Amino acid sequence: MEKSAQQQIMSDPYQWLEAIEDEKVLNWVREQNKVTEQALTQTPHFKQLKADLLTIYNSKERIPFISKLGTFYYNFWQDDEHPQGVWRRTSLEEYRKANPKWETVLDLDALSKAEQVTWVWGGSDCLPPDYKRCLIDLSKGGADATTTREFDLEQKRFVDNGFIRPEAKGLLAWKDADTVYVASDFGANSLTESGYPRVVREWKRGTPMTEASLVYEGSSKDLGVGAYRNHQPDFERDIVYHNLSFYEDDVYIREADGKLVKLDAPKDSHKYIQRSWLLLQLRSAYTYQQQSYSVGSLIATPLADFMAGKAHFQVLFTPTTHSSLENITFTRDYVILTVLEDVKNHLRAFKAENTQWQEQDFGVAPNLGTVSLEAVDPDYSNDYFMTVTDYLTPSSLYQGAVGKAPEKLKQTPSFFETNDLAISQHFATSKDGTRVPYFQIAPKNLVLNATHPTLLYGYGGFEVSLTPVYDATVGKAWLNQGGIYVVANIRGGGEYGPAWHQAAVKEKRYKAYEDFAAIAQDLIARKVTNPKKLGIIGASNGGLLMGNMLIHYPELFGAIVSEVPLLDMQRYPLLLAGASWLDEYGNPETDWSQLHAYSPYHHVKAEQKYPPLFLKTSTRDDRVHPAHARKMFAKMKDQGHAVWYYENIEGGHEGAANKEQAALMEALSYEFLYQHLMSQP
Repeated sequence: MEKSAQQQIMSDPYQWLEAIEDEKVLNWVREQNKVTEQALTQTPHFKQLKADLLTIYNSKERIPFISKLGTFYYNFWQDDEHPQGVWRRTSLEEYRKANPKWETVLDLDALSKAEQVTWVWGGSDCLPPDYKRCLIDLSKGGADATTTREFDLEQKRFVDNGFIRPEAKGLLAWKDADTVYVASDFGANSLTESGYPRVVREWKRGTPMTEASLVYEGSSKDLGVGAYRNHQPDFERDIVYHNLSFYEDDVYIREADGKLVKLDAPKDSHKYIQRSWLLLQLRSAYTYQQQSYSVGSLIATPLADFMAGKAHFQVLFTPTTHSSLENITFTRDYVILTVLEDVKNHLRAFKAENTQWQEQDFGVAPNLGTVSLEAVDPDYSNDYFMTVTDYLTPSSLYQGAVGKAPEKLKQTPSFFETNDLAISQHFATSKDGTRVPYFQIAPKNLVLNATHPTLLYGYGGFEVSLTPVYDATVGKAWLNQGGIYVVANIRGGGEYGPAWHQAAVKEKRYKAYEDFAAIAQDLIARKVTNPKKLGIIGASNGGLLMGNMLIHYPELFGAIVSEVPLLDMQRYPLLLAGASWLDEYGNPETDWSQLHAYSPYHHVKAEQKYPPLFLKTSTRDDRVHPAHARKMFAKMKDQGHAVWYYENIEGGHEGAANKEQAALMEALSYEFLYQHLMSQP
């Protein structure tokens, strides 16, 4: 007889595996890794696959994506000579060349060797307008927790006695040359239950961080707080934000005397302060002065009018049943909207003229797959970088401006054969009648005989959209091996805006799982494949999706890969950043019956037959606790199921701290899938 939900919440014999770096636990991890290595890494196929992937990851022909700081263009680069990476710079004229000359600014390999720490690049915040000083984030092994150090861009070295923030989840952000905002671990009661800062302070140069003056303080139940200066010329403002939860925040403008003036906008809206304007991207319906605005809309008004309570909003975008707003890019004078129409990109541009925004002709843009924009220098120019890609077309990088044809700067080489492949979009009907789109990459002349090894990928959470992107790993490791690749655009994601996401949160989470199962069933009904040849893969929230496919739809699949997954929905808020996701999943203290329904860890049974499962995680993942995968594996192994496990000791939530580790982790997954879906036993 199955235990009741209340009985199950009281018992967890594998809880000892939650001790992240306990030596007993790590010895257990190493033992499981050895078993998996023996099963997956000894074949010629694996060795060739890992070598091929490493060649791709280290290729010097990859696009070195750049960002402009002052007169230089910066890039962070990893390859076989620089496994941890180098931060480097060049001129735009030099960058246009096939083999540009780069000046190294910071060598992470040399730093890691000197300090005996595997440092992973976490990004930089450089102070405008001269960009002489930067705040550089570094993490140990790829964790979310970082340390921040002040760096001199002219001298190309860390500043003696400069700003240093000790390792923690948090931030340093420039206010001026001698002042930063700091949100970090200040000791007892300074962090939220999610492990993020609940206190932000103003820190003056030459004083201890512990003596920084208080700016704002949230509660332990919040997600976190922070502050920064908006350095837009003539519109400089200090901004304090209070993340109440994953989807709600309050924003304040901090005046010169330290007074905080609240932006009285919907808590769940995305708030953009751009020069003299306020733009709100709505996640729920909003009524202002008897005027109503729909979910997913983008509305704009002069900021001063809004603060005075007399705003007149202009609607820049309204979603339809087929379209949603995917992204917003600001240049000096324009706002550029990236719109999804049935998961395909379109671009729209608006320019502010007096108190109104006028739509402009965007100009020529490649009509192809996914288009991503980034402003080159948003405070001073209208130029943008544009990346264009799809599943079979290597990414291209352009530079352009609204109304002008963009110039191609770089293109990724083709890393796998695509001549005989084609992309098609299909729609499955979910259990409640909802049409759910998915992309299929398969041979052009596909014979529908239900025999093709097929890999189905999904995520379905946190309003994340899965749009077409060139993935050389998938191409080399799966498509060129004879497999079909499918990407599911299920509810919980953002493909059709906030409503598509909200349709599968908390007690409605099962809708995402029904959507994914419907796509699997559609692939089988269309005779693309059959259950023994259908594999699935997902990571993080997608790893939870995989766990629910295992539990609720085991008959549909021949192999499952679940990476850095959530699986124990009873204890997830107690594990690392889990408490920050209550708005996505619900609270097991009050909603255990609904979470129990999709908590894979609590549903595995010895008597049930499951498809082979491969669980992968990372010891240094301080976002999703490795215990989710550890405990699931231990329980299923003890029950006698076919289950594999591998835990990278470094890597963070991405699973790898360098290209060598990335090649290993990816090759393990695809070797597992190859053995169970392609090769004959």
